Amino acid sequence: MLTHSCRTGVARNARAVATVILALSFSVACSADQPPAAPAAAAGAAAPAGPPPTVEQLAKKVDCKPKIQVDAVDIRTGACKTPVGQFFISTFVTQSGKDQWMDQAPEYNPHLVGELWTVLGARKVLDELRVTLGGDLHLTDHRVTPTPTPPAG
Repeated sequence: MLTHSCRTGVARNARAVATVILALSFSVACSADQPPAAPAAAAGAAAPAGPPPTVEQLAKKVDCKPKIQVDAVDIRTGACKTPVGQFFISTFVTQSGKDQWMDQAPEYNPHLVGELWTVLGARKVLDELRVTLGGDLHLTDHRVTPTPTPPAG
C-alpha cells in the first residue's frame, strides 16, 4: 500500500506528464498549419534567394524579349529567338506543377531545367543558354530508370 507521500509524488508526476503531453499536443496542432521545412534548408543548404524567376527575367538574361504563348495561373511559357537559336522558356508556380508538366511532356528532349523553370530547344542552343542561365541539362525522359547491369562474374 502506498503511503500518503508516495501517492502525492505519483499524482504530482502524473500531472507533470499530462502537462508535457498537453503542451506537445498544442505544439503539434499549431505547427500543422505551417509548411514543412524544405529538405535543403533542414540540411543546411542555401535556400534560393527570393521568388523564382519569371519568363521575362530569364529571357532578359539571354537578350530576348519573349512572345508569351501560355499565360495560365500555374504555368507561363514564352517563345524566344536570338542569334543562338529558338527556344521556349516555361516557369511554374510550384515544384509539383513543374514535376507534373515534366511527367506529361517527356517527348520534349532535350531541355534545361532550373528552379521552377524549364527551357526547351535544340541541344546546341541549350548548351549556349546554360552558360548564362545555369540549370541541369536533361537529355532523355527523366522518368526512365536505367536497367541495372548484372555484376560480371
